[in-house]
Amino acid sequence: MTDAVTLIRAKRDGYPLSDTDIRWLFEAYARGEVADEQMSALLMAIYFRGLDQAELRTWTAAMIASGDRLDLSAIEKPTVDKHSTGGVGDKVSLILAPLVAACGAAVPQLSGRGLGHTGGTLDKLESIPGFRAGLTPAETLAVLASAGCVICAAGPGLAPADRRLYALRDVTGTVESIPLIASSIMSKKIAEGTSALVLDVKVGTGAFMTSREQARQLARTMVALGEEHQVRTAALLTRMDTPLGRAVGNAVEVAESVQALQGHGPADLMEVTLALATRMLALAGLHADPDDPDDPDDPDDPDDPDDPDDPRADPAAAIADGRALAAYRAMVRAQGGDPDAPLPQAAHTTLLPAPASGWLTRLDALAVGTAAWRLGAGRARKEDAVSAAAGIICLAKPGERVQAGQPVLELRADEPERFGPALAALDGALAVSEQGPPPPVSPVLEYISPAW
Repeated sequence: MTDAVTLIRAKRDGYPLSDTDIRWLFEAYARGEVADEQMSALLMAIYFRGLDQAELRTWTAAMIASGDRLDLSAIEKPTVDKHSTGGVGDKVSLILAPLVAACGAAVPQLSGRGLGHTGGTLDKLESIPGFRAGLTPAETLAVLASAGCVICAAGPGLAPADRRLYALRDVTGTVESIPLIASSIMSKKIAEGTSALVLDVKVGTGAFMTSREQARQLARTMVALGEEHQVRTAALLTRMDTPLGRAVGNAVEVAESVQALQGHGPADLMEVTLALATRMLALAGLHADPDDPDDPDDPDDPDDPDDPDDPRADPAAAIADGRALAAYRAMVRAQGGDPDAPLPQAAHTTLLPAPASGWLTRLDALAVGTAAWRLGAGRARKEDAVSAAAGIICLAKPGERVQAGQPVLELRADEPERFGPALAALDGALAVSEQGPPPPVSPVLEYISPAW
């Protein structure tokens, strides 16, 4: 007879949990036979002892089985999604979903809200007047079928065990566990029913994973989980030491996303977005994998004249000819929003000047994200409200030359009393050097390929 205390002791002492143990645990927890205190103790044991691959596979499967799965079988196009581990100025989803949809895939993206210094995709989109993030499964499928993409909240029926476990991890200091992070992310993504998934694992001061090795381990763990659950999965590691793009907040990131879809996006934002789009299309079978020289369907293969590059599956072309912007507008309208409505504007602004003349060499992502949070763009607790208009505009980025006193950041807020705490968060966030410009670095660090 299995019981919670036996499982806690086993994991505490370093013994693996069997498939039967894990399935019993989740079923008993759902019935109220395992108390939150007992599950918290087990989570702490996992934090220290980990889960091996077999345990993690069954743990994730049990989380998926705790609720419903979205049935995408009626969608005629290949389905592919993307997940980011979160960063500062990371508005990629707003550009990427319609971009990939414009290239022939269907993108069912279940997203979340911001917490702390990282922004939430749904908070950004909800700054658009009328936009609805809370859709029923039927509404989600209808938007996906009509617009080719949907960005909405995960319904309460998808992996409900994850919601309960995350709440426990949040208050017991067990969030920073790679197997628990991986199972939390992947249970929801697998439950949403997509056939393929590309992960954007952020690395740096503004990311959840500050070291490249940690990020690589998380990425590989999630790629393996996806493959084990028949979801074609790959990952990119991308930099998050500096805010992505120039806007940090909610409405300001929507505005920058629209500019990007019009062909005027900042270079770093577009490099990450296009890299992810290319991987998504490759996994969806609509474009060759750029890292697979033996791919017989490689459209750039000079020895394959009968397989020319299809411009419909070219992300850069989809932006240039307006298809990506049209897909974005269709998605916004399908979810109740008005893509032509003015976005909220902050009542107050202030500027942070450069401390010296020279080359801007550092703009710390964590500091900028924390400042935006203090301006009202983020929340400390899940139930907190956020300001649609608050945020920060990066008037200069590392690699650019600045003069002493030149504005580097523009801070926006609804209440002027927020500027003091926000400016305090930015103390030491900038570094200026008289030396030559720092060498340019790509925001895309590494590709973690699928197992197949």
